Amino acid sequence: MTLAPLKFASLALAASALALSFAATAEDTAEAAPLAEMTLAQAKADPDNWRPVDPENLFIFDTTKGRVLIEAFPEVAPKHYKQFSTIIRSGDYDGTGFHRVIDDFMAQGGDIFALKGRDSGLPDIEGEFTFRRDPATMPLEATIGPEDTAKFGYIKGFPIGTQASFFAEMSVDGMVESYIPHCKGMVSTARTDDPNSANSQFFLMRGQAEHLDRKYTAWGRVVSGEDVVMAIKHGPDARDGHVDNPDILKSAKVAADLPEGERPEVWVERTDGPLFLASVADKDDIDVCSLPSVPAVVGE
Repeated sequence: MTLAPLKFASLALAASALALSFAATAEDTAEAAPLAEMTLAQAKADPDNWRPVDPENLFIFDTTKGRVLIEAFPEVAPKHYKQFSTIIRSGDYDGTGFHRVIDDFMAQGGDIFALKGRDSGLPDIEGEFTFRRDPATMPLEATIGPEDTAKFGYIKGFPIGTQASFFAEMSVDGMVESYIPHCKGMVSTARTDDPNSANSQFFLMRGQAEHLDRKYTAWGRVVSGEDVVMAIKHGPDARDGHVDNPDILKSAKVAADLPEGERPEVWVERTDGPLFLASVADKDDIDVCSLPSVPAVVGE
């Protein structure tokens, strides 16, 4: 059985250019390096503005088009994180194809049945389309617009859509409904019309798809290899997206399972750091998906 995102609609591309100005802090008069020249050593030397990705949350997808590194966000979709990390560790993704790819939309993979004649062996997952967020303990690290009324912001480098924080004061549990929007570079979960039918198939966003928000479970984002995602062979039919002789996910691994000297080391720009906060300070009431992806630096 093929799992698929919602019917394809016209989509607006997320920003493809990645540009960011680096300004010196009052404590450090040295001029920060432009992103294109940023090294792992420089990122590690600037913990106020950069943070390491936990190897347990770092998924390594080696494809026929190149390597894609994905950071998972377990707190927003814990059941999906557990399922996908379990399947990755089982080796069942190795050799599966990106069987449905639509240009400017998404690249879908993870069809274990097509390769092995059996499913993952794991139960379907209940939808985790949104999560309850306590603004006091899990604040938006950077808001787009005023903090109390912002509809968008960031947490740990992930774009976040949300009810305004002031709604927490009126809710029974003191929390607000939040979600990861389907921006370019996000990783989400395919399903049938049954909202609780997700199992092993995933899709990597190649453009923005607002119509999937709060209907499909987004749980990760590409921190390196967006160009690889965009290069995956797409189908000839812009609505169906079926691919003959698809590109292959040759291997999928959790970074923590590799010897320390063999795993990629990824540092992501902190969305609670002064550099990033300065970059969004003048943004007000815009769609967070229209902004460039949060930068990352990778070392092997």
